[in-house]
Amino acid sequence: MPLHMIKLCVGVSEVETLEANAKRSDWRIVHTRMTPKRAAEIEDGGSLYWVMKGVVTCRQRILDITTVGEGKAGRCEIKLDSEVIRTAPLARRPFQGWRYFDKDVPPDLSVAEPTDLPPELARELRELGAW
Repeated sequence: MPLHMIKLCVGVSEVETLEANAKRSDWRIVHTRMTPKRAAEIEDGGSLYWVMKGVVTCRQRILDITTVGEGKAGRCEIKLDSEVIRTAPLARRPFQGWRYFDKDVPPDLSVAEPTDLPPELARELRELGAW
């Protein structure tokens, strides 16, 4: 079972916006301060799950993790696949940076499942436990 990462999607509040931006090459590299110590496990089929407005809504496959620079100038670059895969909604509290994500990973939405629900209705269904 691959190891995944989870991160807040700052500045983007809709999956459609992320899908449009993911086609541009400058949006496929995520910069973080800390390099994951378990990078090899993540690169072996892991994904970056995005939290938008307090809900995990989608993921992108992680292609490569590299460390650029050394010392205080060092940073991590995570290269992502351009395909954005929608997931079943999963509420998540705010956090800083990124986290490993291997438990309670939401399943991908199949083509047959409705993804065009109004956000208010989807939120109410999640709160009721019906979705």
